Amino acid sequence: MPQTPRRARQVAALSLVFGAVLIAGAATGAWGDPSAPLHRASADLAPAAAGLPADPAGTALSEQQAEHLLAAGGDRWGAYYSAREYAEFSQGLDGRYLGVGLSVGRGEDGVTVVSQVTPAGPAAEAGIAPGDRLLRIDQDQADRLPVTEVVARLRGQGGERGRGGERGVGSEVTLAVRRGDGQVRELRLRRVLLDSQQVTAERLDKADLRITVRAFTSGVAEQVRTALRAPHTGVVLDLRGNSGGLVDEAVGTAGVFLDGGAVGSYQERGEKRELTAPSGGDQRTPLVVLVDGGTMSAAELLAGALQDRSRAVVVGSRTFGKGTVQQPSRLADGAVLEMTVGRYYTPAGRSLDGTGLAPDVPAAVGEDADALALRVLAGLGTRA
Repeated sequence: MPQTPRRARQVAALSLVFGAVLIAGAATGAWGDPSAPLHRASADLAPAAAGLPADPAGTALSEQQAEHLLAAGGDRWGAYYSAREYAEFSQGLDGRYLGVGLSVGRGEDGVTVVSQVTPAGPAAEAGIAPGDRLLRIDQDQADRLPVTEVVARLRGQGGERGRGGERGVGSEVTLAVRRGDGQVRELRLRRVLLDSQQVTAERLDKADLRITVRAFTSGVAEQVRTALRAPHTGVVLDLRGNSGGLVDEAVGTAGVFLDGGAVGSYQERGEKRELTAPSGGDQRTPLVVLVDGGTMSAAELLAGALQDRSRAVVVGSRTFGKGTVQQPSRLADGAVLEMTVGRYYTPAGRSLDGTGLAPDVPAAVGEDADALALRVLAGLGTRA
C-alpha cells in the first residue's frame, strides 16, 4: 500500500504540522475542542476546486468533496480529518498518542522488528520485547505493509475505511509475534492513550551529551533545556526521524542554543511573519545537529536556523524537504480540512520545500553517523 501524504502526516506523531503556528491557542490545547474557532485558510494560496469554496470554513463538505478540493489545488500536504480524528490529532500535540506502546522498524532482510516497547504499556504487559519479530497485524502480513502503515494500524488509523476506519481508546488489535526461532504468539491488545517520550538524553562519553528530539510536541523546548543541565562540554542534538511539530516548540528549542534573533519566517496571507528565538540561550557549547531523510518540517527549520547562524555543524544526510505551512478550517459537521497556505524560510531566506537541507558534513552510505558526529564535535573545541 503506497504511503499517502495524509497517512504520512497522521503517522508523524498525530499532527506534527508546521501550520500549528497559525492556530490561535494551539499551545494551550485549543485543538482538542471541536467548537474552538480556527483561522480561515487563505483563498489566494489555496485554489478552490471547480464548484467548491476556496475557503471551506463552516461549509458542509463530504470527505470526497474535501479530497477533491485538495486534489484540484495540487495540495500535496493538505488533509481531511473527521472530528474524532482531529481530536486525537490534537492529543499528539500534548505529548500523548493512541496505541499499544511499541515501535517497529524494518530490518535489512525486510522483516518487521519491534524496536522499542513503552514500559507498562499494553505491549509490555503482553510480554512483547525489543527484537521480537512482528509477523501479522490483524489479518495482514506486516512485512508486506510499509512501516508507516504498520504504525498507523497500531495506532488505530490504518486500513481501508470500509474495513474498520477509525478506532479509538479501548479498541483492539491482534498481533502475531515471534521471539528468535521460538513459537509464534497471537496477542490481542487494547489501545490506550500513552504519554510519548519525545526527548531523551544520554551521555556519549565522559564529556559529551546527546539529546534526541523525536517530535516537537508541547513542552519539548523546556525538556531540552532541562536535559542541558547535566554536566557536558559538547552536545549532539539528534533530529533524525523527527517529523516536525509545534513551531513554537521548535523556536523555543532554538532559543536554548541562541541568544535571541531570527529562527526563520513564514508567509501568511501574502505577508511575511518573523520567527524569533527567546534570549538567554547557550551560545558557547560546541553543538552538532544530526539529521537524515526523516527530518521534516519544523525540525528542518530548527536545523536550518542553527546552520544559517553558524551555531551548529549539521551532520548526516539531506533532510526530507517539507517546507510548507498548513492551516485548518472547521467544516459544518466538525470535521477539519487542512490546506497549504504558504512556505517557511530559514534566516538566510532559503526555502527547504522539495529540496531539504544539505548537511555541512555528509555521512557516506553505510557510515556510522553517530561516530561521525562525535568526531566533528571533538574538532569544534570550546567556543570563546
